[in-house]
Order: sequence, then structure tokens, then C-alpha cells
Amino acid sequence: MSRLVMKFGGTSVADLDRIFNVARHVKREAAAGHQVAVVVSAMAGRTNELVGWVQEMPKVSGSNAPIYDAREYDAVVASGEQVTAGLLAIALQSMGVEARSWQGWQIPLKTDGAHGAARIADVDGSDIISRMERGQVAVVAGFQGIGPDNRVATLGRGGSDTSAVALAAAVKADRCDIYTDVDGVYTTDPRMAPAARRLNKIAFEEMLEMASLGAKVLQVRSVELAMVHGVPTFVRSSFDDPDSIDSSEGASPVGTLICDEEEILEQQVVTGIAYAKDEAQISLRRVADKPGVAAAVFGPLAEAHVNVDMIVQNISEDGSVTDMTFTVPQSDLDKATKVLEGAKEQIGYEVIQSDGGLVKVSVVGIGMRSHAGVAASAFNALASKGINIRAITTSEIKISILIDEDYIELAVRTLHSVYGLDKD
Repeated sequence: MSRLVMKFGGTSVADLDRIFNVARHVKREAAAGHQVAVVVSAMAGRTNELVGWVQEMPKVSGSNAPIYDAREYDAVVASGEQVTAGLLAIALQSMGVEARSWQGWQIPLKTDGAHGAARIADVDGSDIISRMERGQVAVVAGFQGIGPDNRVATLGRGGSDTSAVALAAAVKADRCDIYTDVDGVYTTDPRMAPAARRLNKIAFEEMLEMASLGAKVLQVRSVELAMVHGVPTFVRSSFDDPDSIDSSEGASPVGTLICDEEEILEQQVVTGIAYAKDEAQISLRRVADKPGVAAAVFGPLAEAHVNVDMIVQNISEDGSVTDMTFTVPQSDLDKATKVLEGAKEQIGYEVIQSDGGLVKVSVVGIGMRSHAGVAASAFNALASKGINIRAITTSEIKISILIDEDYIELAVRTLHSVYGLDKD
């Protein structure tokens, strides 16, 4: 008998028909003898609707500033998951499955006090474990917990994935199954490269890089949590026919297992190609090369909550000045430029230049640690297609390349092919 945590996202529970389809998946696992807990998101579009209501309140009240109490914001937006949990528990009960819904505070799932973007501090799984051992299915509202002020606190967008992994760690689950609208993790976005193929397994570290570099299958914090606690995580489709799936011990469902590197027998040099659109580049020309200049540049940007990504620095021949180039999200370009213009005297640059409409394409693979020439292959392949590289950053298991957005599809397909990731 296995102990499973199953997580279903917003598209999987978008309406009552889909909620009953989810209930059939859960019933299948329970009928196979597994102890089951389920974590659910709000129905598709519901969180956006709730957030919109909160944001409209200052306007309705006549206030010019969009200010509201973050604790009340959490009280409103957390209700979406609570509705889904109750409806799924009702659906399971109608199918003869013993089930009850849980809100985050009832577990309790404790968080810090950062309402709207709280981080999980502790999860007490003892009560849920005792009920699972008696055959009851726990249906848990994701995305939420209880803060130090004894108020509901939400984990930020995509937080239901994090809830599921944290719960799996707390109840010592054998596996955390993330059900979504795709049937696993692919070597790249199939919409960008039709030759992409589904991976049977991917290492935690690779998945963490893929998620942080633009892959949308899993939320970054959930992968990080799974890696820290060693929770095997399985990505699979909620739209497969529940009655056609074998859930018996030893059966191999369709999907992608995210696991320790040691569990992958045949590790590819490159595992996947990720991309992130809407990047912008800022260059500061002829900056005085002196101690503290980097802090003078990036300190004000951090205070303005501008996320800086790729950074490239070129020092002049005599070492007196330097050029600094870095990327920010396209949506933050104007704000970042204004911040830097306001700090021109402190930084000491001569010219500021910026460009939008860029994209970051990344090559990811644990095998890169022990293989030479991976970067050279990427550069040669892109050069052969006439694609100009604006900036490059690397780590042990990734290479990120900044290019013009017009070349994104060509670049992704070229790199996907050059590393042998296309379907056989």
C-alpha cells in the first residue's frame, strides 16, 4: 500500500463535470488500496476574479490609491480553493468514498507573516495521517495556510503546487502526483518544437532550472521543496480516462517522474530547452570602475523590486571604466530605466541604453557537468542560422543565451535538434 498526495490545478477543476472527473481519479487510487490526500486549486479563472474584486474596492470606495489590507486580500482570494475542496469532497462522498475537506488552518499548515506571498514554516500531518490510515480521503484547499497572526495567509500564485509537495513531505508520502493539462515534462514546449518528446524521468536540479527559466509545468518553489525533502514528484494528465489507468502496485502510469539524479540510469548530456519571453536589456556605458559601483547599480533596482537576471561586465583596457549590461523583465524596463537615471550621479555612467523584444533561451542538463563542448555546439548551431547572441550566462548545468525575440522558434528548434532531443 502506498501513501499518495494528488494535486489538481485550476483547469482540472474548472467546472462541476471536471470536478467529478477528478473524483474518479481519486476513487481509482483509493480503490487500489492507497492512502490518499488531495490538494486542489481554485476553479480556472476564479482567483483572477477574486483578485480583481479586491483591486476594485478602493475605486468603488472613492480612494485614488489602490491600497488594501493584505490580510483581507488573503481572506478573499483563499476562498476559491476552499470552494473547490468542498465540492470535490461532496463528489467523492456521492461515489461512496469517505472524504472530508480541509482548509490550510485546520491541518495546520503554518506560514510566515508575508500575506499574499507567504512561505511555509511547518506542516503538522499527524491528524491527516491518522484519518488516511482509517481510509478517509483528505481533500485539502491548496495555496493557503495560517500565519503567526492567526490569520489566513496565501502562498502566492501557483502556491497549490507548493502546498501539495509540503503536505507530501509532512505525511511521508511515497509520491506526490501533480495532475495538470499536459501528460508530463517535455524536452521543450511542443508548441514551439513539434519534435519535442516527453521525458520519463528528470532530476530535481534539472527541473528546478527548467521551471526557473520559463517552463510552466511546475512552480519553482514546489520543485525546490521537493528536492530539499526528497519527495518523488510525478507530473501527469488529469484528462486521461480514469477508468483506463492501472493504479495497482508496480504499474507504470504515463507521465514524468521528478527524482534524485541517482535514480536516472541513462542521463542525457542535455535534458531540455527552456525559454522565457518578454526580456529587456539595459546597458550602462563607461561606468567608473571602482569599489561599490555594482552596489550603486543593483541596490536601487532591488529597492524598486526590479528583478535583474543576466549580467555581463566588460572592463576597458586600462581598467578605468567598465560597461555593464543586464536583463530585466520587459514589464519593468521603464521603471528600471527611471531608477537608474535617478541614480546617475551616484553610479557615474556616461550613457544608458536599452532594448526590448528579447528572449532568453536556455540549454539544461546535468550531463553538462562531465562533458566538454556543450556551449560551443550551441554557439556554432546558432551562428549557422544567422542568430546573433546578445548575452550569455552559464552554470554547471545550464547555458542561457539572450537573442532577439524574432528568432525564438528557430533557436529553440535548432538547439533541440543539435543536442539530439528530437523524437526518433
